[in-house]
Amino acid sequence: MKEPYVPQMGIIYPEEPDAHMVEPVFLRDVKVDENYPFLDKSLKFRFIRFWLYIGIYTAAFFVCHIWYGIKVTGRENLRKHKKLFKDGAMTVCNHVQRYDFIFTQYAVRYHKMFFPVWKEHLKGPDAGLIRHAGGIPVPYEISIIKHFNKAFDEVHDKKIWLHAYPESTRFDYFVPIRPFKKGVFTMAHRYNLPVIPIAITFRKQHFPYIHALMNKHPLITVNIGEPVLIDQALDRKTAVAKLRKDCHEAMVRLAGITNNPYPPEGD
Repeated sequence: MKEPYVPQMGIIYPEEPDAHMVEPVFLRDVKVDENYPFLDKSLKFRFIRFWLYIGIYTAAFFVCHIWYGIKVTGRENLRKHKKLFKDGAMTVCNHVQRYDFIFTQYAVRYHKMFFPVWKEHLKGPDAGLIRHAGGIPVPYEISIIKHFNKAFDEVHDKKIWLHAYPESTRFDYFVPIRPFKKGVFTMAHRYNLPVIPIAITFRKQHFPYIHALMNKHPLITVNIGEPVLIDQALDRKTAVAKLRKDCHEAMVRLAGITNNPYPPEGD
């Protein structure tokens, strides 16, 4: 089996697979407490979110083509299992690029998703984009978690898809699949959602993708796997552990990796 292409970007990655490679930029203070609008229902928010997704579906998708030569494999796994997703679904993806949420959107097409996000990202320059794209901050305080959960309860009740990065942090252009956090799969179990594994892989830059050649970044392939289902015969703890393991193995296969250096468990 041919090993995946490994971009030579000169990036030094942290030793810990869940460390933050990119230090956050703080432009504003955001207090995530019981008064924070985890699920913003204001007219202003919904208006901006609508037009942001119009921009994603048009301009951003176009940029994906000309800058990243984006390709998608496995879309048939969405079509043939469409009935499984009637009450919603969760996509999980390796976190390997600043705009990989847009790559995921390009792959699954026209699903306005919500996703858990590190709250420090809401203090930086991408805060508006992250928030209106569907980012809901994960609070640090246990007492506030119920408000976070309530927001996702409402999202699920509307059968809106969820998205998550089980590696939790971003390693730009990193090829191995890092360990997964349990919380993502606890959420999938809570809502009894099929989980769609997605692995982003890379291709060597080439003509006619001039931007990739000039900036020496690789081209992008988004690989969609078969949905992974919760084993209903198991108790919750065992089912969550199995779901995490099954999704990790699926993403390793999708990435074309034969000897992944990391285990599924990351906490």
